[in-house]
Amino acid sequence: MTEASSGSGALRGRVAGLISRVSDGELTEAEILAADGSLTALGVTSLTFLRLIDAVEEEFGILLDLDGPMADDLDELVGRLARQGAAAGVGDG
Repeated sequence: MTEASSGSGALRGRVAGLISRVSDGELTEAEILAADGSLTALGVTSLTFLRLIDAVEEEFGILLDLDGPMADDLDELVGRLARQGAAAGVGDG
């Protein structure tokens, strides 16, 4: 595993943890990481997406554009955050 893919995997886990937290535990981190498909299909609601946006902004210091399309796939969201400079390590935000 390369350093980049290792960092991406860590960021993926960190984002899955955030999604689980903002869903009030209705989705586990393991369920989110194992899912193939949209977060909406997994049960992520529009309210959860709003809470996720707040959590991402707080955790990573990255502003997500509410007028733009919201990534509805974990890997898509992780890629977007990585392109905006999100770090995988805890406390990097």
